[in-house]
Amino acid sequence: MAGVPDKIIAWQMIEPGKLEKRELPVPELKPGEVLVEVKGCGICHTDLGYFYDGVPTVNKPPLTLGHEIAGVVVAGDEDMIGKEVIIPAVMPCRQCYFCKIGRGNRCLNQKMPGNSLGPYGGFASHIPVPKIDLCVVENRGDFPLSHLAAVADAVTTPFQAAKRGELQAGDNVLVIGVGGVGTYMAQVAKVLNAKTLVVVDIDQRKLDRALEFGADFAINASGKSPKDVAKEFRSFCKSKGLPTYGWKIFECSGTKPGQETALNILSFICRMIVVGFGMHTVEYSISRLMAFDAEIVGTWGCLPEYYPIVLDMVLKGKIKLFVETRPMSTIKESFEEAHTNPPLNRIILEPDF
Repeated sequence: MAGVPDKIIAWQMIEPGKLEKRELPVPELKPGEVLVEVKGCGICHTDLGYFYDGVPTVNKPPLTLGHEIAGVVVAGDEDMIGKEVIIPAVMPCRQCYFCKIGRGNRCLNQKMPGNSLGPYGGFASHIPVPKIDLCVVENRGDFPLSHLAAVADAVTTPFQAAKRGELQAGDNVLVIGVGGVGTYMAQVAKVLNAKTLVVVDIDQRKLDRALEFGADFAINASGKSPKDVAKEFRSFCKSKGLPTYGWKIFECSGTKPGQETALNILSFICRMIVVGFGMHTVEYSISRLMAFDAEIVGTWGCLPEYYPIVLDMVLKGKIKLFVETRPMSTIKESFEEAHTNPPLNRIILEPDF
């Protein structure tokens, strides 16, 4: 079939901390599967956790990382060939109890590129995936297809978090950590008509950017304790006549200081949504939740059904993408930079095998 390669070329994690370019066989596609030629794959904090911190993956190395993928279908069902698509970061089984009650984003049988899809992931020339989960891209205008890879996790995960947080128009929202996923969490909150949006970060550049797209107040937490940040937050509320209760708090930094800040701000009838991931532990008196009638909830990935909604927000300019593209051959240097000195924009790697 035209467009089907003889082999798949991939940058594989041989073991945590070690990447190697390898050739993989092109699998025989099962009914309902297609082969996607990768046009762009984003570097996510989750990839760095697998690579540098040894966070466990379902399938063991050698493993092709990468789960923020946009590309073109080149093989499989005829009705899909040639279509531009975004591949959801998590693809549910659609058969289990979780899926049947609408929680398929946390399906235990889910397929996640770069984690539980065999050896296949996004930092490669091609990837086989189920077609049922694909988000078809139409009328993308001047958007490069590779840029839309960020939709596959960085933008859709915040939308799922908003759903999990039951974010409503008129809510007061606090986003902690506005780099990577957090910058889109803040934008999603504005699109969904949050009344007040406060952002916290240690990077003034990210705070300034958030203020440009609609944040009402920014707190630079650099050099400050979680209690100091909470005090500054409460002072802002007092100055604006806002309550300190009832806030939706989205913790996107995945850091211990960020989570401790959220817990210091968590008050009466607040809901804290844990979006960012870290390996540390945080001490907290759970009985405070009882006293506050407050909630702490987690969120994971995004249902494929929400992808067209989020893509439409991006294509209509309601959500702005902050990305930069690089050749995939720079993967080692790009991983290191994203790990030690993250750039302001999401790095999207474009295959140049």
